[in-house]
Amino acid sequence: MSEFCPVLWPEEPTPENVKACKECGLYKHGSRMVWGEGNPDAPILILLDNPGLRENREGNPFVCGTRQTLQKAANHAGLAMHDLYVTFILKRKPVRAYDKKIARTICMNHLEQQLQVKQPTFIFCLGNVAVQSFFRDRDADVKSLRGALHHVHGYQIATAYHPLAVRRRPNLWKLFLEDWQYLANCYYNRKNIETE
Repeated sequence: MSEFCPVLWPEEPTPENVKACKECGLYKHGSRMVWGEGNPDAPILILLDNPGLRENREGNPFVCGTRQTLQKAANHAGLAMHDLYVTFILKRKPVRAYDKKIARTICMNHLEQQLQVKQPTFIFCLGNVAVQSFFRDRDADVKSLRGALHHVHGYQIATAYHPLAVRRRPNLWKLFLEDWQYLANCYYNRKNIETE
């Protein structure tokens, strides 16, 4: 396994027809829309709650803690950037209070648009917000769903804790790695079957 070093993954441009979307109200927060990053044609789509911090106070791009933790775990599991595409339930980072239920419901329309185009082999939901939004079940949680593949809306879904939760609670790191390894095994097993 190569030495790990977090890097900025290239962003996929936001489609022109949604760039000025104002339906959920998050445009008022002043954060730009982020469609996704990594390989737009990747077989594994990673779903997070929102884009998080992308630039430091001076406006320079940097790899935030969420992306560092995500990339480190992916590397540990033997997955590379070309295997992965990261996107979000909310396409803008909220910076103050907002109506979470309405925003997530509206923003799921953007995700559905992405999925119709991308048709990923696997979706990896990180954190309860991503899980509850994608499963459309406010009682769904990572703790009870992790360690298995779930078939939801025609997609194969795996789940894991949110990278920020892992950073705040280091005891979750082992479980986080297990879930990444589980996903990688599912991916490579499928790949091997397809090449036989």
